[in-house]
Amino acid sequence: MQDQANLERLFNRMEERRPLTAAQKAELQRVASPPIVVPAKTDYVLEGARPSKSSLLLSGFACRYTLMPDGRRQITAIHVPGDFVDLHSLPLEVMDHTVASLTDCQFSAADHRDLMRIISNDPDLALGLWRLTLLDGALHREWIVAFAMNAVEHLAHLLCELFVRLKVVGLTDGASFEFPVTQEVLAETLGLSPVHVNRTLQDLRSNHLISFDRGRVSILDWTGLREVGKFDATHLHLGKHRDLAAMIPTS
Repeated sequence: MQDQANLERLFNRMEERRPLTAAQKAELQRVASPPIVVPAKTDYVLEGARPSKSSLLLSGFACRYTLMPDGRRQITAIHVPGDFVDLHSLPLEVMDHTVASLTDCQFSAADHRDLMRIISNDPDLALGLWRLTLLDGALHREWIVAFAMNAVEHLAHLLCELFVRLKVVGLTDGASFEFPVTQEVLAETLGLSPVHVNRTLQDLRSNHLISFDRGRVSILDWTGLREVGKFDATHLHLGKHRDLAAMIPTS
């Protein structure tokens, strides 16, 4: 018997804003394929593809990216466990970007025919899935705005956002979280050179806002990091975790 995918991260995301019934969880579990392992630095869903299923990230970090005419890669989203990486391919059909693994990842997938049946049979669950794509859109809009910031502000904003998103799915440890990516990946995300990213990290470290060592980010001053990054979590449309002040241990 094949192992079932663990959908708890997805359930955490969806229930942040609206509870799921036991029947709805069982239905999502039923349509989820057994997990597969995708090695780091693998293009998983290609630009121009017409997926017949939508994939859910179970573990690891993935990204969406577009290649620039000169061959540079611009990352347009970072995915954390509990994210559907291409749910929008259900109504849009053709991928206009590539999804890649940043680290070793596990994915599950739901066939589009099963998702269409869910949409037809359970309007409340259909709304929950639609909400996930709307949240993706809200993240993209915030990322566009963040490009108007300077490098230090932009990186601080990104780290605040990642902390909150990982907190929602239960993947933080106090004020720290795993984020095992290279400075090159951060450069492709922020639109900077790796050298500039290194200087920017040093700035946040020297101001005792974060430590970033061996793939783990520790937030040393949550209030200060939020202020530097001008971080407002409105775009994440939080429910249970809307009180950000309670998210960092005080001791």
